Amino acid sequence: MLKRFISYYKPHKKLLALDMLAALFISLIGMVYPIVTNEMLNDYIPNKRYAVIVIAGVIVLALYVLRMLLRYFVQYYGHMIGVRMQSAMRKDLFNHLQRLPFRFYDNNETGRIMTRITSDLFEVCELAHHGPENLLICTVMIVLSFIYLLSIDWILTLIIFCCVPILVVVTKHYRGAMKRAFDDRRKSNAVINAAVESSITGIRVTKAYTNSAREVEKFAEGDESFVDASRRAYHAMSQFHASTSFVTDVFNVFILIAGGLFLYAGRISFGDYSTFIVSVNLFISPVNTLISFMEQFQNGVSGFRRFVEVMDENPEVEDPNAKELTDVQGVIEFRDVTYSYDETKEVLHNIDLRLEQGRKLALVGPSGGGKTTLCHLLPNFYRLEEGSGSILIDGQDIRTLTIDSVRRNIGIVQQDVFLFVGSIRDNILYGRPDATEEEMIEAARRANIHDYIMTLENGYDTEIGERGVKLSGGQKQRLSIARVFLKDPAILILDEATSALDNTTEVLIQQALDELCKGRTTLVVAHRLSTIRNADEIAVVMDGRIAERGTHEELMEKGGTYRELYALQFRDNDTFA
Repeated sequence: MLKRFISYYKPHKKLLALDMLAALFISLIGMVYPIVTNEMLNDYIPNKRYAVIVIAGVIVLALYVLRMLLRYFVQYYGHMIGVRMQSAMRKDLFNHLQRLPFRFYDNNETGRIMTRITSDLFEVCELAHHGPENLLICTVMIVLSFIYLLSIDWILTLIIFCCVPILVVVTKHYRGAMKRAFDDRRKSNAVINAAVESSITGIRVTKAYTNSAREVEKFAEGDESFVDASRRAYHAMSQFHASTSFVTDVFNVFILIAGGLFLYAGRISFGDYSTFIVSVNLFISPVNTLISFMEQFQNGVSGFRRFVEVMDENPEVEDPNAKELTDVQGVIEFRDVTYSYDETKEVLHNIDLRLEQGRKLALVGPSGGGKTTLCHLLPNFYRLEEGSGSILIDGQDIRTLTIDSVRRNIGIVQQDVFLFVGSIRDNILYGRPDATEEEMIEAARRANIHDYIMTLENGYDTEIGERGVKLSGGQKQRLSIARVFLKDPAILILDEATSALDNTTEVLIQQALDELCKGRTTLVVAHRLSTIRNADEIAVVMDGRIAERGTHEELMEKGGTYRELYALQFRDNDTFA
């Protein structure tokens, strides 16, 4: 993991080298004051060298001005290195998220993923900046101050140094507890973000069911978990800091007693003793800095570990020798397809289907029978394992084709339409970003949405809000159809595209869908059987198997499951009427 972290420094190695050089000079300048103090007390003042006193003071002041500039450089450019590293990690993470399979998103909440991209990587940014700087400055200061203290009095210096192993033991003892506590705190923070994301996204449902109190209660549970994790983290951190601070306080007590005795015995002069007292802080301060740095280190390591966890998730698998799918005719074939989302239960069992170019196949049957799974397997959203059958487009196994080329040739219209924040134009052009204005308008016309758009004050530049909240269900659906018109795929999947609409809107949408289906091989999932009566073939999917196949008339004559479903649906309609 350390090697992966260091790899993000490579693009900034020149700036990092300058940053470290500036930090080194800051450390060296820090050694000037005690040296000058020693000379002042032992030479310049006793010998009344007043001009040298002034010159030495001016030199120290000039060096402090230089140190001020160096500190600005370290603070600004050091943080910029951290920010750029954070940006690189965020881009890598986001790009990797785009390549992860549906299965990952099935098992991970949006809020938790967002936490990895935002707050976790912020802590990594802080570690990236302060880590090398603190380690270099503190190491140099500890080494130089130790050597200088030895030159004053080696016995006093060894007394201090003997306390360092105690600090190491205390640090090691509490570090494990801090690591576990801060990891738990990050996980709790992700839970809160997930709850907030879910609650805000579903705020209309919450208000409709007057369940605000329940949402507040759920949030409070997550918040209590975070508070508890924070309590444990800060408890471990407080023990750590209190113990280490006590050890450093003991340093000063030892120096006070031993130094006083040595001065009384005449072993050292008053000037050396005063210098030693001043210089000992040069040794203790960086030690304290390293101790305080442990909290930031744990936060940064925890954040980077969570970053690595996602980066180590396997992306969508593609054959290294995969070919592009070109000149698509649209012949689809499922050969002995068996699939399960986990090892406990198969969703599809030995499915055999063939759909010729330009024909429409409707999938009907009870919910949970496997219809949507079939639709998700065709564009490779979930990958078939070897030995689980095969899915072919124009006679080519989709596992031997590039994932992008397969999906470029498949258009999908679903019941749950997703529109992005932005304008109507942005959402239609999502189907083909390089389309011309005329092509976009033509797609909107064919989707029966152009006339409505032109009634809006800003036309195609109208902002639609988050997930298209400013539009009706039918308008959102027609926008999604326009998007597919613009994409112009050879294969079309309609997954219950009209089931959530009222009858009047359904007629408009169905007209647009009928236009969309012309000349395309179409796979339709439908609960409203009236919408698929004219399909070239209907397959009844039950418990992951094809129970019946045929045209509407053939299946009605057969008197099987399809006829029962059809009779039940129209009986319900009569009842409602």
